[in-house]
Amino acid sequence: MNKPRPPQGAQAALRAVRLLKLFSIERADMSLAELSFASGLNKTTTHRLLRALQSESLIERNPATSRYSLGAGLMALGVQALASSDLRRRVRPMLKYLARETGETATLEVPVEDSMLVLDEVAGRHMIAASGNVGTIWPFHATSTGKAYMAFDEDGLDRLRDNLRPLTGKTLLTRESFEPLLPDIRKKGYAVSVDELEEGFTAVATVVRGPLGEVQGALAIGGPTQRLSPARHIQLGASLCHAAARLSPEF
Repeated sequence: MNKPRPPQGAQAALRAVRLLKLFSIERADMSLAELSFASGLNKTTTHRLLRALQSESLIERNPATSRYSLGAGLMALGVQALASSDLRRRVRPMLKYLARETGETATLEVPVEDSMLVLDEVAGRHMIAASGNVGTIWPFHATSTGKAYMAFDEDGLDRLRDNLRPLTGKTLLTRESFEPLLPDIRKKGYAVSVDELEEGFTAVATVVRGPLGEVQGALAIGGPTQRLSPARHIQLGASLCHAAARLSPEF
């Protein structure tokens, strides 16, 4: 996938953004040395950028441990981004409908580099269900929404990195393992991920298109593998395809 080239003079901003992107669920806080090593920047430059981010509350420093974490200012920006998302507003009523009709959790996801970001979510009625994942980023290659993007977006396959990380014993790890699946996904209109993101979790997904036919996001329905049998994959896939068609500007 070809990325737009950054404007000249944007080096400091890009370095600061890359520092922010180093944080994850697994690495919620890091030391100056860890951030310097992970970013490839020297400690002086890293410290200067962290101070700048800290001044805008985008980074917080724990005075007891001297470790850094994402700040409240960044959380506020995230909330503002969610509130201002046209796609989220447009799809929200359909997520409620899908969760009510299927009883399972329905999500709206969008790609962020080589991951899928949960932009919105409506929980199903079951006690045991996936929920509370808004803002979570999942590895692109292990999700049903990622598979849907690979099948329906012209740049989807290019989002796959080399040396993909296995999350379970069923996680697909090469471009060659995905390619044979894509024609069938296109034919059915939806993709399925069974125990690939997490043992015991299954999800079915399809894409949401914009006014020019471009892929804008992906709808998914997920829940326990025990409850989402192969027969239900077909039912949920049909529900998702119907929902995506109703969201189409041409509907």
